[in-house]
Amino acid sequence: MARIVVTGARRGIGREITLTLARAGHDVTATMRDTAGSDLADLARNEQLSISLAALDVDDDASVASLFAQPSMGTIDVLINNAGILSINAMEDESVAMMQAVMNTNFFGAVRCMKAVVPGMRARRQGLIINISSIAGRMAAFSHSAYAPSKFALEAASEVLAQELAPFGVRVALIEPGIIATDMAVANLPQPRADSAYPHGGRMVAMNADASNGTPPSVVAGTVADIVSGRITAFRTLCGDDAKAFASMRGGMSDEAWIAMSDTMDDGVFFGRMTAAMQG
Repeated sequence: MARIVVTGARRGIGREITLTLARAGHDVTATMRDTAGSDLADLARNEQLSISLAALDVDDDASVASLFAQPSMGTIDVLINNAGILSINAMEDESVAMMQAVMNTNFFGAVRCMKAVVPGMRARRQGLIINISSIAGRMAAFSHSAYAPSKFALEAASEVLAQELAPFGVRVALIEPGIIATDMAVANLPQPRADSAYPHGGRMVAMNADASNGTPPSVVAGTVADIVSGRITAFRTLCGDDAKAFASMRGGMSDEAWIAMSDTMDDGVFFGRMTAAMQG
């Protein structure tokens, strides 16, 4: 049984990760900004799962320091950085404040938590950090002017840390999901500025239009469980058929071809190009 901390566990991917790992017999601390209203405590009680809830705002230095300073946090085996937010806008339209907010949660939030657990893991010469990235951390797409940079930064930091911790027996792993059927991708999908001069935000929304029928959060949770158990040992793991298809498509293109795919204001032309590229 491992002692595991999951960030952003209130709903979606984080909630599913928490339940999957607890049902596998692990002791899971599910963190979220506000624990009120979460159904995890009731589920844990009904299923006799080892799940505890803890308030954590990964954006806040003091909140992170307070949680990980608790004696019960001193022997964490696995940290899963899942907390994240999304914004969809062309760079000209996106506010610097929103770009900073996305970077603060998606990148610095994970960094804060990693820095909190690394000293103990290094000293014990064991531990595992799993960072939930995105296919947007491998390929940058239009209107992800805030989101993609945050995930690219998370991937770079993860690769750096993996090398630094390797001599101490501590492992770092990345998961790169595609479009996952969660509130963030469906009901609460951010909308681009209505007065934008750019068509790209609408195209990103259209690409998410059928997200409710896409990859379920359980697939990500299963991938996390496979990494925790050692069944997956890779540093990077794509998660979801769409993520694999996008990575294959982008890997077969030059940078110039990828950029040129979007050099039209005609949505019909763009989606025709995208369909052709995805089909090989």
